[in-house]
Amino acid sequence: MPSTRIKLISRSKSDARNVAVRIVEIAKAGDIKYKGPIPLPTRRMKISTRKTPCGDGSHTYEKWEMRIHKWLVEIYGGEQALRQIMRIPVPDTVRIEMTLSS
Repeated sequence: MPSTRIKLISRSKSDARNVAVRIVEIAKAGDIKYKGPIPLPTRRMKISTRKTPCGDGSHTYEKWEMRIHKWLVEIYGGEQALRQIMRIPVPDTVRIEMTLSS
C-alpha cells in the first residue's frame, strides 16, 4: 500500500499544528490509516548582539531566539486522499515536504 510522509515546518507552532489536525481529519473522514501528528524536536536558533553599534560604553547584549517547529504525519492511502490534502488552505508561515513511497 502506498504511503505518504508529510512534514510540516513552521515558526508558528499553532499554524503547523492546525494544518496537521486538518490532514488527520481528512484521513479519518476517508477511513484511511494514518500515524500522527508526531511532534519532532524544536530547533532553537539563538543570536546575541551588542546593544551599542560603536562598541563604546557598557558591555550589554540583546539576545534573540527563533524557534522552528516540525510535525510529521504519515498516511497510508491512495491518490484520492492526497488530492483532498492538497486542497487544504496552508498559511504562509507553514512549509510542507511530502515524500511518497510504495
